[in-house]
Amino acid sequence: MDISKSYSPQDIEKKWYKHWEEKGYFAPRGEGKPFTILIPPPNVTGILHMGHVLNNTLQDVVIRYQRMQGRPTLWLPGVDHAGIATQNMVERQLAKEGKTRHQIGREALVEKIWEWKNEKGGIIIDQLKLLGASCDWSRLRFTMDDMLSRAVKEVFVSLYQDGLIYKGKYIINWCPRCVTALANDEVEHRDENGKLWYIHYPYAEGEGHVTVATTRPETMLGDVAVAVNPTDERYQNLIGKELILPLTDRKIPVIADDFVDKEFGTGCVKVTPAHDPNDFEIGRRHDLEQLLVIDEHGVMNAEAGANFVGLDRYEARKKILSLLEEQGLLAKTEDLKHAVGHCYRCDTVIEPYLSDQWFVKMEPLAQEAIAKVESGEIRFQPERWTKVYMHWMNNIRDWCISRQIWWGHRIPAFYCEDCGEMMVAKEEPSHCTKCGSHRIRQDEDVLDTWFSSWLWPFSTMGWPEETEDLQRFLPTQVLITAPEIIYLWVARMIMSTLHFRKVIPFDTVLLHGTVRDEIGRKMSKSLGNSPDPIDIIEHVGADALRFSMIFNTPKGADVIYSDNILEGGRNFANKIWNAYRFIMLNVETIEGLPSKNNLQLELADRWIISRLQEVSRETSEHYQNLRLNDAAQCIFQFLWDEFCSWYIELSKDRLKEDAPLPGKLTAKYVLLDVMQAGMRLLHPIMPFISEEIWQKIKEVFPMPEEALIIAKFPEPDPSLIDPEIDDHMRLMQETITAIRNLRKQLNLPPSKMVNIVVRTADAMQNELFEDYQGYLNRLAKVQEINCGADVTKPKPAVSAVVRNLEIFIPLTGVIDPEQEKARLQKQLDKLEKELGGINRKLQNPNFLQNAKAEVVEKEKEKQQEVSLKVELLRAQIADL
Repeated sequence: MDISKSYSPQDIEKKWYKHWEEKGYFAPRGEGKPFTILIPPPNVTGILHMGHVLNNTLQDVVIRYQRMQGRPTLWLPGVDHAGIATQNMVERQLAKEGKTRHQIGREALVEKIWEWKNEKGGIIIDQLKLLGASCDWSRLRFTMDDMLSRAVKEVFVSLYQDGLIYKGKYIINWCPRCVTALANDEVEHRDENGKLWYIHYPYAEGEGHVTVATTRPETMLGDVAVAVNPTDERYQNLIGKELILPLTDRKIPVIADDFVDKEFGTGCVKVTPAHDPNDFEIGRRHDLEQLLVIDEHGVMNAEAGANFVGLDRYEARKKILSLLEEQGLLAKTEDLKHAVGHCYRCDTVIEPYLSDQWFVKMEPLAQEAIAKVESGEIRFQPERWTKVYMHWMNNIRDWCISRQIWWGHRIPAFYCEDCGEMMVAKEEPSHCTKCGSHRIRQDEDVLDTWFSSWLWPFSTMGWPEETEDLQRFLPTQVLITAPEIIYLWVARMIMSTLHFRKVIPFDTVLLHGTVRDEIGRKMSKSLGNSPDPIDIIEHVGADALRFSMIFNTPKGADVIYSDNILEGGRNFANKIWNAYRFIMLNVETIEGLPSKNNLQLELADRWIISRLQEVSRETSEHYQNLRLNDAAQCIFQFLWDEFCSWYIELSKDRLKEDAPLPGKLTAKYVLLDVMQAGMRLLHPIMPFISEEIWQKIKEVFPMPEEALIIAKFPEPDPSLIDPEIDDHMRLMQETITAIRNLRKQLNLPPSKMVNIVVRTADAMQNELFEDYQGYLNRLAKVQEINCGADVTKPKPAVSAVVRNLEIFIPLTGVIDPEQEKARLQKQLDKLEKELGGINRKLQNPNFLQNAKAEVVEKEKEKQQEVSLKVELLRAQIADL
């Protein structure tokens, strides 16, 4: 049999992925209750990063496990059109050609984006395939597909007709760079060092002024009032009077409003209804003018006055502060740390902006979505995220869904150019329903990208048509995603699916952690701390990467990625490969394969079979409960420590050419059976290497399934779990480990054989050591064993205690006791001298008072460590 000495993942991984796809194994198979996962659609602009690796590996592990349970499984894939991000990317390409979107027009830009999507939009899908993602690619969806676009129109019109979508002038979050509105959840706030400027507003009549404080002095040009609290005695006489707005000739009133906190600042608040959400509400209560002084590009407009028109908002700020200082109206400046909102796409500072926008009324949709989580029908894992979800839902605000870009689902609202009538319809009306005019234009705005994404559970299955997929696969079972989109996506999907399908979209939401570097920073391109997963896959293989991520990521926790954890995955793959190679090369010369009932099982066989049943049960429980790292650790410990380090080693004597045939055949059967079962356990996490090995084993060890990907997951047989056998084997292992430690103390070469004396506690132990002396011979280099309850301790000897056993290695003929004593005494003298120095230091009051706490603690740890070594050496010398 030609098996390469080292595992080479590249050819194997591509070979098996192609095979799985061609055979259609990723599609739902068979009858019964299906298991469905919806992929969080990556952006069409996306390139695989470590966050994608974690998220999609978690999903693939779950779907592969459920596929092996015999359930029809569907992992439904898709890609998001990513409105702002995609348009920004294509606009940057245009800029390199010296063009803008306005120069080429809407149709040409959209056409260019489609061209880009068709040429490069599939990159992330190809990369997910390299990772091993077993999605049903025949169902691949794109949020701008005709089917999903139809669903978007249906939902918009339906919600509008129900009074849940409306249009109005509101203060919204505006990105001057992307030139579009952003929903609250698309604004990233972070604390920044800023300034608080105090400005005098003179009385319109008489001497004096009031002082207001602001972080955005450029907006003062849009002030239409100054507000005070009606209970603030300091300003009672000013309410109703007028002030002069600095740098302008305008007079503005002093008004009273309960919103003003009289304890904050001076108790006087400038009111700018067009540029601040709180001021907007004050303005509505007092019927104030909404004066817009900054345009959609963050530039001062004509309303700001001739001195400032055309200036960028920050240039205007500098000029305003300079003029205020010249006129003696800048009272003081204070440093201030405050939260500043940034665009989640381009990081530009957000401008609160008064604009006509479309909104969804969320509160009516939220009630049932809250109830489904409260009742436990939908569960968040880890549980702590339930509180986060409930807090947001109970304080939900209307969702701004319109965006001033060209790439996306265009809002299905139409306007008559003659009479101004607005019509909301799925298709463009042929004429105005009010005046009959044929001059109709569509709303210029597009919908927020998340508006198509929130329909993902049912739009991807053909809604509004009543399809077979909807009947069969919705509700889905598990959503696996990142907690940062719990508001943007998860909560909204729950609301939309309940409203339009009257069912929950999924019953479990697993929110995983973030991939961070070794110093805890989130991995990102800008920090340069994020490796390219494709480079990793080409270097060590997808299996090693997948295992490393799963093994080191506790449920819901962040994963700290480094090259070191990758070594763990690669080493494990090599260990498995070496075990497989050893087994296949050694069993190929053993002709025949006994039936399961004709095996001549010994202790190690019964033990590994018993452990396989326990590990199968534990692993299955971990997979079912989404404790995937526990499953990985369970399999790792079984395959590496128990199967490779113990069972394979103990089987080697029976595989020798001159070994008795019944033992050979039994060892062959058990090795092949446990190895193939181990590959079944491992397949969800490491699908490629497990399929390769399982298929090769199948050539000599017949199994009914045609491929591991659709093979049955191991079902534990309780009758084969034997606690007594497990205990006997553990005793042998502990004894071998103790003998190895004694050999190490004596500094014996690995090939040196020793005799041992074992003082046993009962007849069972006597029988065990007599029957399986060969185990001690192979793994501890024991030549002869003398055991019994009444054996005497040989002198000189070294000893160890294992449970209620005493183990002795007689030293006569093994080492020269006097030379060994001298060697150990020399070590002891050195350590006692070192310990004396440590003790003196720790008894010195000056050291204890002046040294840093961590230095003192380090000395105490060293004292404990050296003391232990001294005790051990003294015991060894006493034995001699």
